[in-house]
Amino acid sequence: MGGCVPARNTGSSRSVLCGSPGLFGGHVQPPPHLVQQQRSLSLHEYMSIGLLKEAGISVPAGMVASSSEEAYAVAKQIGSKDLVVKAQVLAGGRGKGTFEGGLKGGVRIVYSPEEARDISSQMIGRKLYTKQTGEAGRICNQVFICERRYPRREYYFAITMERSYQGPVLIGSSQGGVNIEDVAAENPDAIVKEPIDIVEGIKMEQAVKVAQKMGFPPALVNEAAENMIKLYNLFIKYDASMVEINPMVEDSSGIVMCMDAKINFDSNAAYRQEKVFEMRDWTQEDPRDQQAAKADLNYIGLDGTIGCLVNGAGLAMATMDIIKLHGGTPANFLDVGGGATAHQVTEAFKLITSDRKVQAILVNIFGGIMRCDIIAQGIIMAVRDLDLKIPIVVRLQGTRVDDAKALIAASPLKILACDDLDEAAKMVVKLSEIVSLAKEAQVDITFQLPI
Repeated sequence: MGGCVPARNTGSSRSVLCGSPGLFGGHVQPPPHLVQQQRSLSLHEYMSIGLLKEAGISVPAGMVASSSEEAYAVAKQIGSKDLVVKAQVLAGGRGKGTFEGGLKGGVRIVYSPEEARDISSQMIGRKLYTKQTGEAGRICNQVFICERRYPRREYYFAITMERSYQGPVLIGSSQGGVNIEDVAAENPDAIVKEPIDIVEGIKMEQAVKVAQKMGFPPALVNEAAENMIKLYNLFIKYDASMVEINPMVEDSSGIVMCMDAKINFDSNAAYRQEKVFEMRDWTQEDPRDQQAAKADLNYIGLDGTIGCLVNGAGLAMATMDIIKLHGGTPANFLDVGGGATAHQVTEAFKLITSDRKVQAILVNIFGGIMRCDIIAQGIIMAVRDLDLKIPIVVRLQGTRVDDAKALIAASPLKILACDDLDEAAKMVVKLSEIVSLAKEAQVDITFQLPI
């Protein structure tokens, strides 16, 4: 855990740590396509609030609703005439977003159960468009209805993993309820940072120091510190990669509360955090991500025209680079790993060809742990079962490569074999251009292999 890649779907403390010069040395941001597709579990706000409540942390009373009538019932049950309706969409900037149908804002204050029902009806079942979702938007299937609290002061608090500290770090600011990235850019000194020794754990004096530097009144410093300790324990218990509270407040009744919660989890911990990972909402993600997860494939969808199937992350990146070098654009990153089966290769082809923009496929396998003949069997099975019409260029090297070449040569399928990666990349780029031109001209084309 703890790379310098901002968490997916949120303007977060990861951005604060990584993106601003002067904060921990101003690390270089990764390419945009990798930032957006960072693989980590993110939960809806109401789920994160539920985890905080279980941990004994003060949060506003609230309930989730999946329909406008349910929203009405929930609002009546809460019993307050001062309520907030929050769209449950995994994207930052909800408050400034716009819904299909024209409703402005994914976070709305309402004053009656009837108003809660009306606003919810304009949110549920519709897409919300924010800066982070882009034109695709993201569907809102539920709303979180909670009591409205009146804060005297708002603070920002987060815990995340940071490489430069080799472990967790507490991040705090007296400026809460706003974009923390803007605070970091305009006034870096307003950000408090306190590294925690992951072996020793958090100490009360560390939490007190952060609370004091954040500007909590002396009478509330200990209460704020206790909440921070509970948040840190939750962070460790659930293998979180980030816990973000924006804002943490002193409310009008004089208590410290967490008004909002955003938690991301390390996907490598899925095997021991089943409870949390069962909460995953796939409707908020690219359907191909779910397909890839089921097949145990490392997949990231991009916006090019050349599908890539490679074994090994480094080789996959190099393959994408060489496609770009020769004027093409990769449609995906796909690493089948060292232990792929013929079935997984077939699933990989299904994943690649589910993208209609793909006009040619480059398979680049270096057989070390991976046997080339197994890959070849998977390729043949996939091309036959999926009845693929687009050109496929295959470059195989390594373990059992001769067996693999023999299998491909013996098959009646139009699979172009190429020993040299540079030549394979040139070939797949040219074939992609031919298919693109044919589609533009609305001409059907077929490929014949040379005798």
